[in-house]
Amino acid sequence: MSNRRQFVQRSAAALALPALFAGRAAEAQSVDVLKIVTGFAAGGTSDTVCRRLADALRGTYAKTALVENKTGAGGQIAIQSMKTVPADGTTLLQTPASMLTTYPFIYNKLQYDPVKDLTPVSLACVFEFGLAVGPLVPTTVTTVPEFLAWAKAHPEHASFGSPAAGSTPHFTGEMLSRAGGANLRHVPYRGTQPAMLELSGGQIAAVSGPIGDLLPHTGSNGKARLLGVSGAKRSRFAPQVPTYDEQGLKDIVTDEWFALYLPGGATPEVVQRMNAAVRVALAKREVVDGLAVMGLEARSSSAAELAALQQRDTARWGPIVKAVGFKAE
Repeated sequence: MSNRRQFVQRSAAALALPALFAGRAAEAQSVDVLKIVTGFAAGGTSDTVCRRLADALRGTYAKTALVENKTGAGGQIAIQSMKTVPADGTTLLQTPASMLTTYPFIYNKLQYDPVKDLTPVSLACVFEFGLAVGPLVPTTVTTVPEFLAWAKAHPEHASFGSPAAGSTPHFTGEMLSRAGGANLRHVPYRGTQPAMLELSGGQIAAVSGPIGDLLPHTGSNGKARLLGVSGAKRSRFAPQVPTYDEQGLKDIVTDEWFALYLPGGATPEVVQRMNAAVRVALAKREVVDGLAVMGLEARSSSAAELAALQQRDTARWGPIVKAVGFKAE
């Protein structure tokens, strides 16, 4: 955990010093059109991050910056597409961590190599997950341990939804289930919002999902209650909600990151130009504020830091996925 905290501190410091990279970013205006590829549909969180970044890079790194939504196979199609485009700095992939750190353990065969087929550039943002419960759960249940105890006592209602089978929220929910001995039934959805609709309607008991997707449904304007968050510390978007660790669920600390990659084989010069431009873009106030609205914290990094983070998270999630025993069909 100390390595992760050190990484976070270094990355946060990088955001505070955009002037160091401004000169190099200005020199990076070397392409006419930049395509930012995402594996998710327009209007979603990943797509919105890409569009914020495209707006910030337009006129600096490239004359024109566009977003391409290559959807399908839970984000895999977009990654596969990077194998056939030139590594010249004109195509940039934005992907959640799951496709690189957990998919290798849940799919028998991927059509891409998370290391060889991609070249790390920079982090884009980080976020935590939370556990929300709905009207199926009594209002007397106010903590995660109380929910797990309630689920044990009412196995017919012991369930939780997640944005997708094999996603980080799915595995986080499984970890909570095991820690509390509750045997929660996992219900996968095509995104967090459909899960929250069924939660509000009383079809499922709980949802494990990104903080930014849960908060609009909680409080006085919603039917959901946020019981806990998955980060190492309380979320700045929900500071009143304790972490799982604070509630006695030790070692259940999970978060996720979106990051930016060039195709495999990109030269150090191309990576450096792109990294410099991205770090300036991610430090712009309009980008930081725009991502915060969705519960995302803008955060850049060096290419080497991103590569190290990917390696560490892959090593961490392998045993967890194996323990849960989930395999994608």
